[in-house]
Amino acid sequence: MEHLLRATARAEARHFWFRGFRSFVTPLIAQAADGRSDLRLLDAGCGTGANVELLQRFGRGFGFDLSETGVRLGREAGRTRLARATVTAAPFPSGAFDVVTSFDVLYSLQDDAERAALREMYRLLRPGGYAVISVAAMEMLRGDHSVLGREVRRYSRDVLRNHVTGAGFTVVRLTYAFATLFVPLAVLRAWQRRRGLVREDDARAQNEISVPSAPVNALLAGALRLEAAWLRRFDVPFGSSLLCVARKPTAART
Repeated sequence: MEHLLRATARAEARHFWFRGFRSFVTPLIAQAADGRSDLRLLDAGCGTGANVELLQRFGRGFGFDLSETGVRLGREAGRTRLARATVTAAPFPSGAFDVVTSFDVLYSLQDDAERAALREMYRLLRPGGYAVISVAAMEMLRGDHSVLGREVRRYSRDVLRNHVTGAGFTVVRLTYAFATLFVPLAVLRAWQRRRGLVREDDARAQNEISVPSAPVNALLAGALRLEAAWLRRFDVPFGSSLLCVARKPTAART
């Protein structure tokens, strides 16, 4: 995981996947913000903290991560509102945030920890606050990158909905994403499973987060921008990620 964080830190500003991801989730966060710019926002499991900068468009953004390396890399990049903590027991008071995000964290947690993390997000939100969640989707897309990311599970819509509502949330939006890349990714991951998934050390060596050549990177980033424009209005029925916006009921106790 330390290797993955270092690779992510090198790639997240330019790589088409990260650019596409930000174009997907920014409208969801804006929906949760509802025109306000004075919110308190928290990224739970923030890695290097790059997405905390995105949250700060809507107010005061904070982040925490269990990895000492991730927090240190974030602070070296000038991100000061980062702490080291676990997603199952965050060092913040109940009801302290208007928006809590969890980007590609839950899928790497064992079942008990995943449920605890969702309950912790619920606790951290004020009544009426929003959670914005992304997870790896569709078991048929398991491949070498799953080894590098230490995936415990890939989600379907029904599974994610059940887990989120089980923590007390009401689901507002739930859609797949990265449908644009689905066909080539499905072919690649099927081939990887057929020949056998690599060991973690080998997955590190052939790390999939290297930035493609500039023309390819620009082409794929443009395709994902078009998909993001579609997602502003419509859901898609398949993709390598699931995006969820969930709300803590206004009558809920903190």
